Amino acid sequence: QAPIKATCEDLTCKTGFPEDVHSAVVSRSVHGGQPLLNVRFQSCDGNKKIHFGSSEPEDFRVGEDGVVYAERSFQLSAEPTEFVVSAQDKETQEEWQMRVKLTPEPAFTGTSEKDQKKIEDIIFPWQHYKHSSPLKRQKRDWVIPPINLPENSRGPFPQELVRIRSDRDKSLSLRYSVTGPGADQPPTGIFIINPISGQLSVTKPLDREQIASFHLRAHAVDVNGNQVENPIDIVINVIDMNDNRPEFLHQVWNGTVPEGSKPGTYVMTVTAIDADDPNAQNGMLRYRILSQAPSSPSPNMFTINNETGDIITVAAGLDREKVQQYTLIIQATDMEGNPTYGLSNTATAVITVTDVNDNPPEFTAMTFYGEVPENRVDVIVANLTVTDKDQPHTPAWNAMYRMTGGDSTGRFTILTDPNSNDGLVTVVKPIDFETNRIFVLTVAAENQVPLAKGIQHPPQSTATVSITVIDVNESPYFVPNPKLIRQEEGLLAGSMLTTFTAQDPDRYMQQTSLRYSKLSDPANWLKIDPVNGQITTTAVLDRESIYVQNNMYNATFLASDNGIPPMSGTGTLQIHLLDINDNAPQVNPKEATTCETLQPNAINITAVDPDIDPNAGPFAFELPDTPASIKRNWTIVRISGDHAQLSLRIRFLEAGIYDVPIVITDSGNPHASSTSVLKVKVCQCDINGDCTDVDRIVGAGLGTGAIIAILLCIIILLILVLMFVVWMKRRDKERQAKQLLIDPEDDVRDNILKYDEEGGGEEDQDYDLSQLQQPDTVEPDAIKPVGIRRLDERPIHAEPQYPVRSAAPHPGDIGDFINEGLKAADNDPTAPPYDSLLVFDYEGSGSTAGSLSSLNSSSSGGEQDYDYLNDWGPRFKKLADMYGGGDD
Repeated sequence: QAPIKATCEDLTCKTGFPEDVHSAVVSRSVHGGQPLLNVRFQSCDGNKKIHFGSSEPEDFRVGEDGVVYAERSFQLSAEPTEFVVSAQDKETQEEWQMRVKLTPEPAFTGTSEKDQKKIEDIIFPWQHYKHSSPLKRQKRDWVIPPINLPENSRGPFPQELVRIRSDRDKSLSLRYSVTGPGADQPPTGIFIINPISGQLSVTKPLDREQIASFHLRAHAVDVNGNQVENPIDIVINVIDMNDNRPEFLHQVWNGTVPEGSKPGTYVMTVTAIDADDPNAQNGMLRYRILSQAPSSPSPNMFTINNETGDIITVAAGLDREKVQQYTLIIQATDMEGNPTYGLSNTATAVITVTDVNDNPPEFTAMTFYGEVPENRVDVIVANLTVTDKDQPHTPAWNAMYRMTGGDSTGRFTILTDPNSNDGLVTVVKPIDFETNRIFVLTVAAENQVPLAKGIQHPPQSTATVSITVIDVNESPYFVPNPKLIRQEEGLLAGSMLTTFTAQDPDRYMQQTSLRYSKLSDPANWLKIDPVNGQITTTAVLDRESIYVQNNMYNATFLASDNGIPPMSGTGTLQIHLLDINDNAPQVNPKEATTCETLQPNAINITAVDPDIDPNAGPFAFELPDTPASIKRNWTIVRISGDHAQLSLRIRFLEAGIYDVPIVITDSGNPHASSTSVLKVKVCQCDINGDCTDVDRIVGAGLGTGAIIAILLCIIILLILVLMFVVWMKRRDKERQAKQLLIDPEDDVRDNILKYDEEGGGEEDQDYDLSQLQQPDTVEPDAIKPVGIRRLDERPIHAEPQYPVRSAAPHPGDIGDFINEGLKAADNDPTAPPYDSLLVFDYEGSGSTAGSLSSLNSSSSGGEQDYDYLNDWGPRFKKLADMYGGGDD
């Protein structure tokens, strides 16, 4: 490239863009956020605040410094792209516009190493100031073409790119610098510039896949830092090299295709990506199928679109029943599939052939057989088996069964076993052997979905099912059931009531006559003849019985046959009892209270009759003639059909309890009457009519028998308490008699003493072992009072060294203590031999029990008196007989 030169023309100072149309050459591939060019705005007043805008804000954005950025990634077309950049004064709202034309750079054709070594010069446009005139002449900027730099260059580094210089460097000492991403902005240090010579160099290999282009700004200042030239934009495009293999998005791709699909059926799409430039050959991929497994029925069942990766079928004959899955090896190659220069990669495409309903179900037999006992429901009588070559447990395999004939009454249904696909012929209504002995059903089987188009097989398969009904012994049944009869109550025992018989539905079985028995008879009023079913009464029928509800009495009877197995049936007899006037009315309540004066003294009473109309009310009430005092003292008035009022006839009646008989007669035919006694309590009343001497009346009303019963209960309770006290005292005496009479000071139950051999104490006493502790001191023999040593006590001599327990031992060391004592006793020369009686240690002074250690001693036996053993109770009876009997 030749050095870029500039021309100029005289212009007056005018605020606005220096040109109406600004042209720039940029790379064909534009990335979002990429700086494209710098637009210059001339402001005669440096204090203006300018805001830049774009007519295509979705594609381009203009920064406050005039740099135009791409808002998104896109490809520039061959034709120039135009848009308008506007500048607006924020204070005066004055606006200027300039049209920008972007031209894509020509395709890179490569340069030789010799050409690359030739360094280009980029010269700053210059400005000329004429004398001190405020007018200035400014060169029009040249559009600097981008610098193209291949990626992955091997160096050497730093590698020189271009030299930036200003025409004024001949008269001034200038310093050059570059700014922007890759220079002083991340990633920093990729591009450097010699500040004296303006030589721009790259310091390391570039990677287009990371950054496709760099946009730098070159600056020229004097030694004082004053800007000498306007900054110029430098675009460095990284030229793509084929350094990336295609990569599939998935290593294994899964797709499906229905069996029987026609050629050209779309199956799936595989996709690979290449990090290289997709607009260059390095990133243009082509696909092809390397292999197909299995290769039946044809080795080329599928093809792939080499550009899009779409896989389609190219041959007919896909049959899932023969081949269920195909495996394809797919290759993607860049450089438009060039096998020599392109890079390749492979992936696997697994194509599953899905099932369609191209096989109908077929019965395994023309006729199926089954049998069912009569009167059974919800039982499976036959299994219908079919075969289907389609994929199991799919709608194309699942069978549905239906009956096409032989079951007009709807006694059967066919269910499908979801696991085996068998048809289960099931009975849903009872079948009577005496009516139907055999059924011949016609059934059909078909799939849940219809057969696929073009299949020549019939859509369903048919078969015959022969079902035999087995005769079983059926239960007898009563006719009618229940049986209702009407009967007046009061029918005497032994009367014939009715005949209740049953029938046996088994007409083809050899059976004897039925036998009858009673199953339920709450009041035990009836019996049935076991042969003929005749029912007679065993007690009087009573409508007022508690077993009669709403005038109805229910009894249940059983009829049994002698079949195998025996069967029975039940029947209910309902007896509607008709009422007769067999109950006399009674007075209610039985007791009442009234005042001893005439007013107020009315008592309301009610007549109660278990019978019902017309044998109940209205009732007649009257007082009897005898005794004469009844009518003299009382009077009764009927106030309604069931109620009457009893009151005093005299002015005053002494307080007390009176029995007033009342004669009540019902309206039955014939009439029934009774005399009921009403117990009336007459008492003194206050002005409100309330009794004031209730205690006296109640006391008077308490019978002699009740008082005697209360007194007897009190006496029995006192006797029980006395007996318990006597028993407790007697028990204490017996317990005290069993204890030894010893001095309280020497009571071994209260003092823990040390024994040198087995130990001492009484066996009938319980001790808390955790309290067994070694006394601090033991009374020495030397200070024992004279005359208290027992005759059977061993003489004084050197004591053996027995173990001594600590003052506060752990309960677990008692066993160790006993074992150590046992060893010491075995090694004690003063201890008696094992076959002789052991001598116990001192057990305290003044013991009335004495010592038992010399019971077998012939030397001291005559000196002991054992008569006291007779006073020690039954436990010492044997010893008393042996030693307390004198010389004998």
